[in-house]
Amino acid sequence: MGGPHSKIGDAKFCLIVDEARDESMKEQMAIVLRFVDKCGFVRERFFGVVHVPNTTSLTLKNETYSILSHHSLNIQNIRGQGYDGASNMRGGWNGLQALVLKDCPYAYYIHCFAHRLQLALVAASKEVGVVYCFFTKLPPIVTTVGASCKRFEELKLAQESDIEHLLAMNEIESGSGLNQISTLQRPADTRWSSHLRSISSFIKLFSLTCVVLLNVQAEGNSSQRGEAKFAYEEITAFDFVFMLHLMKEIMLITDSLCQALQFSTVTTERAFSVINIVKTRLRNKMEDEFIEKEIATKFSSDSIIDDFKDLKERRIPF
Repeated sequence: MGGPHSKIGDAKFCLIVDEARDESMKEQMAIVLRFVDKCGFVRERFFGVVHVPNTTSLTLKNETYSILSHHSLNIQNIRGQGYDGASNMRGGWNGLQALVLKDCPYAYYIHCFAHRLQLALVAASKEVGVVYCFFTKLPPIVTTVGASCKRFEELKLAQESDIEHLLAMNEIESGSGLNQISTLQRPADTRWSSHLRSISSFIKLFSLTCVVLLNVQAEGNSSQRGEAKFAYEEITAFDFVFMLHLMKEIMLITDSLCQALQFSTVTTERAFSVINIVKTRLRNKMEDEFIEKEIATKFSSDSIIDDFKDLKERRIPF
């Protein structure tokens, strides 16, 4: 098979780096190289994950150079850098991209487009009152349900019981990889698709989450009962349930763009094509008369109706 140098050789390449903290609270750095092979095809090679003592830009640069040197890859062949928007990565003076650019003047930096899309969605959601309120409520509710090992175990046991019941009723199929036990996911502003995963997991476990909250109200201490009662009333309100499903539909549309931007073979032409498709689908969703009717007839707050109408009138410039 040969090592990375046998595949890349003296070709120019782009450097893709990300860092994160693992479950053991250790900082890890992932490195990927993107290059054009001898046949003219764009390739991406995952070099692996390495432990770093800290995530300062200088440490990340030294570790990256060490790995490249180990694989006999010339630093002067770097022609691009792709990172997220954290200051230690994109900083114009002391960020990783700036340090690499000093050593290799052709290593131009590009802020990861999937990450920029996520940040744009988060910023846009804060401009719409009902959406902002929804995503403000969601994380603490998820935390309430999974705040302790006991509640996590209750949710797990409730899922196992529910799966056994559905299997007995022949409403779901059994097989390898099917009917996995899942948990509620917290949305994170900087994590790709995290809001969609959070919403999808909440919808999937909605009834079981209600069961856990009702159990806490019946068996918990006074503080826990009050917390569970508040969370239960929030998630069973029509406006929360409606926004839960509406946001899933919208996030499914935007996630298709997020996934497309992450393909190693994506071209600029293909990216713009997907963007136009997503814009069209979002416009069609805004013109959905059923959604407007449901909001007008079932939401209790006039501000929700006003927010939706204002959103349509402003015609957010796609």
